[in-house]
Formats: sequence, structure tokens, C-alpha cells
Amino acid sequence: GAHGGLLDLTFGTFPYVTSSSCIAAGVCAGAGVGPTKIGETMGVLKAFTTRVGMGPFPTEFSESEKLGFMGINEAREVATTTGRERRMGWFDAPLVRYTIQLNGVDTLALTKLDVLDNLAEIKVCTGYSLDGQLLSTPPADLTDFERVTPIYETLPGWESSTRDIKKLRALPKNARGYLDRIEELCNAPIGIVSVGPERERTLQLEEELV
Repeated sequence: GAHGGLLDLTFGTFPYVTSSSCIAAGVCAGAGVGPTKIGETMGVLKAFTTRVGMGPFPTEFSESEKLGFMGINEAREVATTTGRERRMGWFDAPLVRYTIQLNGVDTLALTKLDVLDNLAEIKVCTGYSLDGQLLSTPPADLTDFERVTPIYETLPGWESSTRDIKKLRALPKNARGYLDRIEELCNAPIGIVSVGPERERTLQLEEELV
């Protein structure tokens, strides 16, 4: 799809959503395909979190984090059609867990791992705190979602380029550790990792197991 699952009209962060269905089930209604014809669902996500426009964003970078992140990586996220700058933040496992549940995701495709190459430390949100309670997924009420506090775990970065790596097993140790932790937090296997925008920079785990 062209939009993230949390922009879904029914199951997204309403009213900060788009006008259509962005989840896997929307394929059936939109394309006239029976639900039993869907064999496998792959969830595509970035190695960090982005959002366009208004709406709750618990892991959004502080101003200093944003300046540091963009300065080190020369990273700039913009919407493809409007050119609107995207908001950026740390990986948000609670959001991903919710999206995996919502879409019945079987495997993950993690993109833009290379954007994290130069960071000494990388934060990962493992859960939320709300009024003294620990949450593993976003609260259903938008007002509550806007009040959550992210709970972070800090992982060591790898501080080396992944752009020319051809096999997942050849990634730096800390990069593989980052992927392993995401799999653990999201309870879903990663099947594809991209380390650059070009097609040949897409690494597929299945090909390495053959």
C-alpha cells in the first residue's frame, strides 16, 4: 500500500488518517480478491519511525536528537507526492506490535537500516507508560495515546557502513543485534532488510538459507 497502517480510516489514529483502508484486509475489498487467496502478509517498515502531519508520535525525536540524527546521516524524510517533511523518531515496538496484529503479518521487511550506520547508540521503544501502567500496545483512546510516555532501551550502534553488504550474516555484529532485538520485541521474523535505495541493496534471508 501507499500509506502506513496507522493512517487507516477505521483502525488508524483517527482523525489523523487518510480516507481509505491501508491495512492488509483492504486489499480484498479494494481489488476484489477473496480473503482465502491471500497466502502470506509481509509488513514493510523502516528501521526507525516516521510520520507525516499531525497526530500522536510518542518516540518523536527531540529537537537536539533530530539535529544530531540528520547531521550525522544527512537524512531527510519527505512525503513522496507532496514533498512534505516527515517527522522522525526512534523505533516504536508497541506501534509495530499493534500493526502486526491488525494485519496478520507473517514476516517483516525492514528498510533503511543504513540510515542508522553512523549512530553510536540507538534507542528502541519497548513499551509505554500511562498513569503508572505499562502498555505493550497503543491505548485505544486517542487522548490516552497522546499522553503515553515511551519506555526506551538503548542499544549500541555499529558505526560502520552497511551499504556494500550483500548478505545479512555479513552485517556488523551490533547491526545483527539490532535486528534480533526487533524480532524479539515484535515477535515476528525479519525476512528482508534493505541497506540502501537501490534494488541490489535489498538482502533476503530466504536466499541465504537455500
